[in-house]
Amino acid sequence: MKSRESLVRLKEFQVNEKRRQLHQLQMMMGEFDRMTKDLESQIVIEEKRSGISDPNHFAYPTFAKAARQRADNLQVSIRDLRTQEEALETSLEEMQAEYAKAAALEERDGGMRARA
Repeated sequence: MKSRESLVRLKEFQVNEKRRQLHQLQMMMGEFDRMTKDLESQIVIEEKRSGISDPNHFAYPTFAKAARQRADNLQVSIRDLRTQEEALETSLEEMQAEYAKAAALEERDGGMRARA
């Protein structure tokens, strides 16, 4: 029965690890979102300073172009991370079900050993 206890501990570890990964991913998305907002505010400031807000204008500030490109790249990264988040959530749900099943088996076996 030791192997079943080990299995329960392993499943519990896997669930906790997936939760940690999911939390890290969510924190990263939040940080990317904050960075995007900061870049967008810097773009607005630069456009006001130069008086040119049309990105296609020949004298559009180089810094604003670069910041706009960086903000766009961050948005793409956020979308990719959301896809990964969905996959991780699905995986976490599956692992939680496996853990619950293993824990229930261990509890049942523990009850049988107590009666014996």
